[in-house]
Amino acid sequence: MAYDLLKGKKGIIFGALNEDSIAWKVAERAHEEGAQFTLTNAPIALRMGTINALAEKTNSEVIPADATSMDDLKALFEKSQEILGGKIDFVLHSIGMSPNVRKNKHYTDTNYDFMHKTFDISAMSFHRVLQTAYQMDAMNEYGSILGLSYIAAQRTFPDYNDMADAKALLESIARSFGYHYGVKNKVRVNTISQSPTPTTAGTGVKGFNQFLNYADKISPLGNASAEDCANYVLSLFSDFTRMVTMQNLYHDGGFSNTGVSLPIMELMPDEIQ
Repeated sequence: MAYDLLKGKKGIIFGALNEDSIAWKVAERAHEEGAQFTLTNAPIALRMGTINALAEKTNSEVIPADATSMDDLKALFEKSQEILGGKIDFVLHSIGMSPNVRKNKHYTDTNYDFMHKTFDISAMSFHRVLQTAYQMDAMNEYGSILGLSYIAAQRTFPDYNDMADAKALLESIARSFGYHYGVKNKVRVNTISQSPTPTTAGTGVKGFNQFLNYADKISPLGNASAEDCANYVLSLFSDFTRMVTMQNLYHDGGFSNTGVSLPIMELMPDEIQ
């Protein structure tokens, strides 16, 4: 059911790779709620994915951009405003990649060149997006910029590797830049800490399926799906959350506040109990 929640709003959505992507679900729902937007991803990701099908479905244009390139980001915001006919109301940063994870490098044997790439792609790119929009004065007042995070920024998940450090940096950037952007022209900057979700990036983490099941049994409401996350994102793009900024918002079925659950206790051997 659509409510015209984003009618008349214009945005940029980073990171839609395929139908499993949270960004893909956000684009579909934003279109249903009346928004106009451009889609963007790195050129190599565009070759790997099926984003053109999403663009056709949502009547959007695809603009290739490397989120670690200031020149690309400036061109992205310029072209998006040209296509959409004005300033931007919302931006979704759904970007994350770790060469250490991809190369199966253990956290205690980190390759630091890889780690720098993890930070640049997964967190510093968020600062680059914010700085580009800020310096170009590309956002409307009370616009909303969101990054997608994960609870490994606060708690230890051994196989999440240096992505945990990147997510911690991402959330810090949202707080720090959120202050300055709020003072300048009331733009909101937040992160959403989502349940483990079977996206292309998520399933690349060692032991993902086991943890997905574990998190589902811990969470009182179960894991939040990509579709549920898209709905939450839309609420933070809407005018109903105009005073929410500099927050890391948990969207995880209650996982973040649950110590242990009965289903997990019931799985424990008697000698542990």
